[in-house]
Amino acid sequence: MNGDLAERALAIQKNFSATWTFDTSDLGRPAAEKVLENLIGESAPAMVTRLQNEFFNLGPLEPLLKDHGVTEIIANGKDEIWLEREGRLQKCEDAFLTPPTFKNAIDRICSESGLTLNLSQPFADGRWREFRVHLACAPLVSHDFHLTLRRIAETPWTLERLEQRGWASSAQLDSVRTLIRERKNILVVGATGSGKTSVLGALLKTLPCDERAVIIEDTDELPIANAASTKLLARPPTPALRGVDLGELVRQSLRMRPQRLVVGEVRGGEAKDLLLALATGHSGSFGTLHAADARQALLRLEMLVQMGAPQWSVQAVRQLIQFSVDALVVCGNSSGHRRLEGLYKVAALESFGFLVERLA
Repeated sequence: MNGDLAERALAIQKNFSATWTFDTSDLGRPAAEKVLENLIGESAPAMVTRLQNEFFNLGPLEPLLKDHGVTEIIANGKDEIWLEREGRLQKCEDAFLTPPTFKNAIDRICSESGLTLNLSQPFADGRWREFRVHLACAPLVSHDFHLTLRRIAETPWTLERLEQRGWASSAQLDSVRTLIRERKNILVVGATGSGKTSVLGALLKTLPCDERAVIIEDTDELPIANAASTKLLARPPTPALRGVDLGELVRQSLRMRPQRLVVGEVRGGEAKDLLLALATGHSGSFGTLHAADARQALLRLEMLVQMGAPQWSVQAVRQLIQFSVDALVVCGNSSGHRRLEGLYKVAALESFGFLVERLA
């Protein structure tokens, strides 16, 4: 069927060239819809729907966007579309029918999300509908365009929901609640796809309504804890506007009366600013970090702090980490099943590095 669809799409595309330029404003859409209606004729309903999606929506992505069991969508150019379901990648049997309709889908996403993607800005990252979107264009990728969409949960996770899904035992989650209640600084760590953001969102939902958290992210993903809380979002530099990075947002947040600081992902020199804030009284704060286990997380955190303060000695950096980080929640993903690998505390700092102790 895809061969017939592609031939039909190419014929429609030639007719559209005189009536509609695939602009994202859709000013020419009524005329284009008339052309499409005439060319489709008495085609099968499934073919009609598919061609309408190709030219006026997001083509083969439309059913994937509506399927909430699909958590991630990846398009390596117009032909190779992959989806994640229950933690496993699988190939989509459909594809975009022509290069212009794939570009049109990219243009629609950029227009709706306010992102810019061109030769001078070949990467774009932001939020689109209920997805985190990342875009890249040639010549910096091997296809004309590369698209990644990660679904953001419509209903934020809670510790209770995580327990129901078998993510952790009741005793383990009680230990997590105790750490939050005692205002311990917590890092949620794990590999890509292990559910760190979902767990961090669940920690935020435990906060009482009168406790103010300032959330700092580069892309809008985390839920705001309550009406007393707020969120700051980083901004990449553009020709017209200077960039605002996470480090600057951490520094600005300290003037906003935070009771807890929350950094969506610690991955650069902002680690220094965050740990300095935590070491000087902002207890009960949260963040996430990419790492396979607790020891690797502390080593990576050490390296990130040194990126922001290369003049500091290793011993000074390690002492700052010891003062600032109380506990690590390690997330795992085995065969598509996300779970708590372990809950650890920083037990001691020795000459060779950190000692961590398992709590649960």
